[in-house]
Amino acid sequence: LFKLFVFSIYQISIMSEWCTIESDPAVFTELIQKFGVEGVKVEELFTLEDDAYLHDVKPIYGLIFLFKWSPEQPKSEVQEVFDPELFFSQQTITNSCATQAILSILFNSPEVSLGTNLTELKSFMGPLDPASKGMSIDSSEVIKAAHNSFSRPEPFIYAGKKPATKDDDVFHFVSYVPFNGKLYELDGLQKGPIMLGECTEENWLDLAKPVIAERIQKSAQNEIRFNLMAVCASRKAVAEKKISEIKAKKGFINAKLLSLGADVTMDEEEMADGDPNPEDLASLPDAVEELKALYAQLSSTGMDYQSEIAEEEAKFRSYAKENARRKHNYIPFILNMLKILSAKGELKPMVEQAIKVKKEKEEAKSKEGAEAN
Repeated sequence: LFKLFVFSIYQISIMSEWCTIESDPAVFTELIQKFGVEGVKVEELFTLEDDAYLHDVKPIYGLIFLFKWSPEQPKSEVQEVFDPELFFSQQTITNSCATQAILSILFNSPEVSLGTNLTELKSFMGPLDPASKGMSIDSSEVIKAAHNSFSRPEPFIYAGKKPATKDDDVFHFVSYVPFNGKLYELDGLQKGPIMLGECTEENWLDLAKPVIAERIQKSAQNEIRFNLMAVCASRKAVAEKKISEIKAKKGFINAKLLSLGADVTMDEEEMADGDPNPEDLASLPDAVEELKALYAQLSSTGMDYQSEIAEEEAKFRSYAKENARRKHNYIPFILNMLKILSAKGELKPMVEQAIKVKKEKEEAKSKEGAEAN
């Protein structure tokens, strides 16, 4: 019954196609926000070898890898029978692999608060097989609307879609995610997940490094267009949690100082919530000067976290500006500019010059090829 219901919705859903998605952290971060998930962002990774660099990105929930796909991809052992708690869905419609890759990480990260939309979708898909789960994702209006919000305006509407040929560049996204002590590669074009080995939350990146490096190396002779991104906790969310913890500790310190008869001047935010736990007070030093030094240290750390929040907010403002430019329809502006150039008699000479330059480049390239042979 579930499969029949999903298939019926799917037949209606495929009337609306999915657009291609640019592999960019600003795009992926906004997608996650549009799904209703908070406290999660996407960062582009330029290396997996620099531990200090990765430390600033952690906690990382999973990796998304973009590569040029071909039918001759290396074969891996696919699990058609796998951990029933692991979320895996097959890609059932063209161009949905970016969203599939994101959801594969979010649905397999228990520490992520999914929000109402994804929580309901995941619950509905629970008993379904991977293909039906893929159709459920493709049929979700919330997911599809978020995905297609990044579609590019086209000057012409085509009656049909040209299928990809062997000469076309086709790119694909896959995910790497730790789950229940194992690292998985989740590829919607496969029949099941690929289990890469046992791991912990601390070492799974070390296990993923050689897998991704090998994949790049095998294709590097003919292709250099790769992209690696991390789905991770927002630094703002992490910093806000730390600041809340610092305020609580400062409240305990103030309570301890008052119990020792010291003079204390504090804001309402720095007061302990309710009566402090005796164990919390007992864990603090008894010397007034030590308490004041600890208080000052916490204040300094809190200011560092405030700076992180400001940086993250600036980054998100930049993301919003970039995405607004991506979505803006520049076609009317371009057409009007061409009309103005044509009216001034400047368009035709520009076109003729462009054709001439292109022809010269092609002739030079052909000459170089002939000399090389």
